[in-house]
Amino acid sequence: MSKASDQAYAEIRRGILSGHFPAGQFVPEDEFAQYCGMSRTPVREAIAQLVAEMLLQRSDTNRVFVPTWSDDDDEELFTLRAYLESHCAQRAARFVTEEQIAELKEHYEFIERAINRPSGASVTDFVEGNRRFHRVLMSAAQSERLNQLMRLIVSQIVVHRTAERYTALDMVRSQGDHRDLITALEMRDAEWAGSIVHNHIRRAASAYRQYRDKHSGLIDGAGTPAR
Repeated sequence: MSKASDQAYAEIRRGILSGHFPAGQFVPEDEFAQYCGMSRTPVREAIAQLVAEMLLQRSDTNRVFVPTWSDDDDEELFTLRAYLESHCAQRAARFVTEEQIAELKEHYEFIERAINRPSGASVTDFVEGNRRFHRVLMSAAQSERLNQLMRLIVSQIVVHRTAERYTALDMVRSQGDHRDLITALEMRDAEWAGSIVHNHIRRAASAYRQYRDKHSGLIDGAGTPAR
């Protein structure tokens, strides 16, 4: 894609993940172009990329909308993520470098500070630290095919918003997984590393499910606030 298309892609993706473009709502090209402040040509290229990544979908009449996710879709997504990230951790245990382990420890400490702020845990910093941690893990796995598959899964709205739903206890438990994973990687124990990450993702799925079920009564079938 061109530089303008890359910029349009980043802007629209941010709008989707932030909820600016609600799920199930048709969005004309002109609206995307106005949102990005640019012409329709780069926006059209960006839309094609976002459709390929499943962040946007086309109807039978070629209209573009943000897809909705059913409970079954959510569960399948977490199942796929658990398999892929577990495999990623197993590969990382084989190929991780001392420099990458040091990076993981730095991100672990960043997350630790985010959780234990005197004014209360910073969800924003927790999410950012978690993203950095898993990015290094992905790099340590040394697999471009796996990287491409993971980008498709992790880019989905459900995954993006999971950590934002965490309670303080969820954050502490997640951080415990990070600590154990670093130890497994230092010991080059691929099976242990894979098991930690698999359970890590299943715990995330449970936290997301609990949040969804707790708030399901607040949203009606059309995706609008229930009265």
